Amino acid sequence: MTTHTAHSGLLRFATAGSVDDGKSTLVGRLLYDSKSVLSDTLAAAERTSTARGQADVDLSLLVDGLRAEREQGITIDVAYRYFATEKRTFILADTPGHVQYTRNTVTGASTADVIIILVDARTGVVVQTRRHITVAALLGVPEILLAVNKIDLVDYDQATFDRISADFTAFAGGLGIPQVVAIPISALNGDNVVTRSDRIGWYSGPSVLEHLESVDVADQRAELPLRFPVQYVIRPGSDYAADPDYRGYAGRVAAGTVRTGDAVVVLPGGHRTTVAGVENPDGGSDVAEAGDSVTLLLEHDIDIARGNLIVAVDDVPTPVTEFVATVTQVAEKPLRTGQRALLKYGTTTTRVLVGTIDHLLDIDTLTEQAGVSALQLNDIGLVNFRIAEPLAVDPYQPRGAVGALLIIDPADGATLAVGMVGDRRRAITSTGSATHTARCPESADAHDALTPGP
Repeated sequence: MTTHTAHSGLLRFATAGSVDDGKSTLVGRLLYDSKSVLSDTLAAAERTSTARGQADVDLSLLVDGLRAEREQGITIDVAYRYFATEKRTFILADTPGHVQYTRNTVTGASTADVIIILVDARTGVVVQTRRHITVAALLGVPEILLAVNKIDLVDYDQATFDRISADFTAFAGGLGIPQVVAIPISALNGDNVVTRSDRIGWYSGPSVLEHLESVDVADQRAELPLRFPVQYVIRPGSDYAADPDYRGYAGRVAAGTVRTGDAVVVLPGGHRTTVAGVENPDGGSDVAEAGDSVTLLLEHDIDIARGNLIVAVDDVPTPVTEFVATVTQVAEKPLRTGQRALLKYGTTTTRVLVGTIDHLLDIDTLTEQAGVSALQLNDIGLVNFRIAEPLAVDPYQPRGAVGALLIIDPADGATLAVGMVGDRRRAITSTGSATHTARCPESADAHDALTPGP
């Protein structure tokens, strides 16, 4: 099968950076200069800018949609926007820069084809910059674009740009990121955002939008083995089944491709059957691939429930009761060794016990710190988990095709941590590729700290 690019020319990208690096202004400039702003949205931004005493419209307001954010002049959530040019359709996620909201960066970048990391030309690479590079590497984001913003405030100095680009690229290289595209910009003035700037004569590359329109990001999720988590069972006699004998299994293809006639296995039971039909919202279809929401019809009447997993017959993962995951702590409440929580994996929710924490990842030195018993907010660590019942897990793949998980507090349902099955830190540094398959317990090189469950 041919490797697919982003669906129908669609490109998902996220912006990240430290506080006041100009992320929202960059996005606002992209929307404004590409004429992708609705008139009422622009009018609202103009009114708010006038109320603040600003002579020109504050373009960041085109993204900062929450009233509380506008009043404080900051971005505290992930703001999603959709726009299109003649060449491509975009979904963008503008993420906050504050350290305590690094968790939002994980959310915004988890499905991104490209992440734009902004750096203030006056301050250069800072701790939060390194944290965002690390998150992008762990998530396997296919491409990183370094936007050196506010270049006008350093008199468009090429030496400053070259120094920041070298520092950034060196750190990214240590995480196995082979290439970084760097562009000098001024989001406020529009230099090199949508159109190339005459004020930066020493730079001959594309603008940010030109690069986003031309980047070719391969999406290999359809090439992976089939993984279809069942979200809902359409039973005979339900509102969705006019035929009294109809029984379908609705969900989204997480990875791989499924066709009518394919032999599949239903987990955890291990029952083998054949796909009798593939139905999408528009009617019947013979095939579906990763990202498609469909209903599968099966030849045999098998007891299937939400949380079951339909997989390819020639690649059946072995259910495990223990596994290792790279975890980012997203709650102020610590995640502690011995803590009981809930695991959300695909459409399955089950009880989990937090085992030993092998190490934390030091963002500054990219070294591992052992001897910890808890993860604090924004910590990234390698954690062993034991689950209450066998579960088929896969090593994490970019764009969250498989292997992504949530750790949830059973007391209030709040998300404590997000994770990726396998040791992502060792995977990206040992191979020089941020998209290398991470380890999980059923692999031949399973983590020494894990032992078979009861």
